[in-house]
Amino acid sequence: MKWYFYPKLPMKCGICPLSVKNTGALTMFYGEYRHTVDEKSRLSIPSRFRTLLVGDGNDKFYLTRGLDKHLLLCTTTKWQELETKFTKHSLTNAAARNFKRAFYSGAGEVTFDKQGRIAIPPTLLEYAEIRREVVIVGVSDAIEIWDADKWSKSIGSLLENFGQAAEELEKGSNEK
Repeated sequence: MKWYFYPKLPMKCGICPLSVKNTGALTMFYGEYRHTVDEKSRLSIPSRFRTLLVGDGNDKFYLTRGLDKHLLLCTTTKWQELETKFTKHSLTNAAARNFKRAFYSGAGEVTFDKQGRIAIPPTLLEYAEIRREVVIVGVSDAIEIWDADKWSKSIGSLLENFGQAAEELEKGSNEK
C-alpha cells in the first residue's frame, strides 16, 4: 500500500521515499536516527536521507556549522538558496561579515562513499563537540548532525517549551 503525504510524492509509512525525484522545490527530511562516527571520522547517513540528498541527480551536497553547535547538511538546491540569501547582506555590515566567516569557513562539498558515509572534517567535529555517538535529525529542508548527549539535553529543553514556541511562531506569522 502506498501513502501519499504530499500530492504526487510517493511515500511509504508517511516518510520513506520510494522513488523521489528531487525538483528542488520539495525536499523534506523528517525523523531522528542514532549513528556513530567511526575512527576515520566517517558517518553513515540514513538511506532515507541519502535518497533525498542526491534525488536531483547531483551527487554533491554541503556540510557546515549549524547555529546551535551542531552540523548542517544541505542539498545543493538548499545551499544555493542560502548563498542567495546571505550574499544580499552588505560588506559594510560587521555582523554580516562575521556570520559569513563563521558559516562559510567551515563549509565544504561532500559526497557519499560506496557505503553511504560522509567524511566529517576534524574542525567540524570539534565545533559540534561530536565524539562518537550522534543523532541525525531531519528538520524539513535540511539535516542536522548532533552529538548524542547534546541532542538529548537540547531536545529535552525544546519539548518542555514546545507549546510556547508554537505560540511565538504563530504571533510572528500573524504580524506579517
